[in-house]
Amino acid sequence: MTFRKKNIEQEKSTIEKMIKIYCRQQHASKQDLCQDCSGLLAYARKKLDLCKYADNKPTCEKCPIHCYKPEMRKKVKQIMRYSGPRMILFHPVEALKHMMKSFYKIG
Repeated sequence: MTFRKKNIEQEKSTIEKMIKIYCRQQHASKQDLCQDCSGLLAYARKKLDLCKYADNKPTCEKCPIHCYKPEMRKKVKQIMRYSGPRMILFHPVEALKHMMKSFYKIG
């Protein structure tokens, strides 16, 4: 697996875990994601596959290009604000990797 794939796959894994935390606790989903959250996850994965910075992808918060539609961006921000602190409890290693990555910039 190339670095690009590792980087993108890591981002996909992180957003999926954040959406699952949010959906389980806010939408009372037991195992599968609700329809809205499933759609958002599919959208996020598609955007990650198309990311022009894939080799050197920063966290979305630090990215100079906002590729999400405004309504999707709003949903993702809401999920990240809710799930971000909870990632430390549920997925501590991935949370630390994501926090460390947020210190990097493009270029």
